[in-house]
Amino acid sequence: MKHQDLLDKLNACVAACEHCATACLGEDDVKKMSDCIKTDRDCADICALTARLVARDSKHAKHLAKECIEVCKLCADECGKHEHQHCKDCAEACRACEEACKKFAA
Repeated sequence: MKHQDLLDKLNACVAACEHCATACLGEDDVKKMSDCIKTDRDCADICALTARLVARDSKHAKHLAKECIEVCKLCADECGKHEHQHCKDCAEACRACEEACKKFAA
C-alpha cells in the first residue's frame, strides 16, 4: 500500500497514545497526569485523522501531517517528563511518527 510505513507509524502512535492515556488514569496521582492524558488524546485523534487522509490520498494529507508533527512533538515532550513505562513507550512512538510525518510533508 502507498505510504505504508507512514500509516504504520501513525497507527502505532494512535495505539500508544490511547494506551498511555488509559494507563495514566490508573496512576495514583491522576491529577498530576492530566496534561499527559489530554495531550495523548489530542495526539491520538490527529494521528488517526492523518492516517485516514493519507490512506485516501487526500490533497489535505500533507497539510494535516504538518499539524501532526507539532502535536506528536508536544506529546513526546509531555510523556518524556514521566518515568512510567507507558509514557516512555508513547514518547518513542510519537517521535517515530513525527519523523515519518516530516518525510511525508517534505
